[in-house]
Amino acid sequence: MGIRRDPDGIWRQRGTEVISYPAHANDACFALEDTSFWFAHRNACLLAMLRRFPTRGPFFDIGGGNGFVAAAIQSHGVPVVVVEPGVDGLRHAHSRGLPNLLHATLNEAQFHDATLPAVGCFDVLEHIADEQAFLRAIHQCLTPGGRLYLTVPAGRWLWSDDDVQSGHFRRYTRASLRRALEHAGFRPLLVSKLFSPLPLPLFLCRSLPSGFGRRRLPAQSYSGLHRARGRSLMDRVWQWELSRLTRGLGVPCGTSCLAVAEKTGNA
Repeated sequence: MGIRRDPDGIWRQRGTEVISYPAHANDACFALEDTSFWFAHRNACLLAMLRRFPTRGPFFDIGGGNGFVAAAIQSHGVPVVVVEPGVDGLRHAHSRGLPNLLHATLNEAQFHDATLPAVGCFDVLEHIADEQAFLRAIHQCLTPGGRLYLTVPAGRWLWSDDDVQSGHFRRYTRASLRRALEHAGFRPLLVSKLFSPLPLPLFLCRSLPSGFGRRRLPAQSYSGLHRARGRSLMDRVWQWELSRLTRGLGVPCGTSCLAVAEKTGNA
């Protein structure tokens, strides 16, 4: 694989693949993650999916960013490898005590076929121009019956300048995500929405202004949007979503899609 382990403990691959992700986005997210209701609820939902659809081995977090998801998974006893092309993200992941860090994209990592038991891609797929090539590459890396866990932004009608500036190529519906997974050789086990109260606020705050030519807010202005208001009511909504996911029922509306899928056959 041509990788080396540097003194900081990070494994590095000499790759130069260009990614569709803002240069300072990991730093901006790191400033929000530990106090954000959005990141906290997404983690809670992902852990619920891991309990319902457990992995049979180590978990490879592709595009793992600052290691916020990986740290939560590791704290529940699952070994995690963070694969991340951004050096800032790896630095933050290292500060969270994550020992297995690889500085690479999925292509650069060059994993052997049928060797990974579980792969996570959390708000990554929307940044990939060739969605099917990426999903098929994951399918090829997974062991027979291996599982893919992912989240993506939902609602094509919620497209805004924020998506453009974030390097997104698309937003998803449950149906379009299910089709993408099936075409790549996966059997979806659950496809759900998340953040059911947020479509209208997102439309009013981002999509509608974008339609009138207004640019996205400066990154620092988003910190207020990640602090929950009406905490008691919102906590009840998040518990309702978690309850449905725990029972395998899914959530009918929201601003994100969550999916768990299993490798079947050949892509």
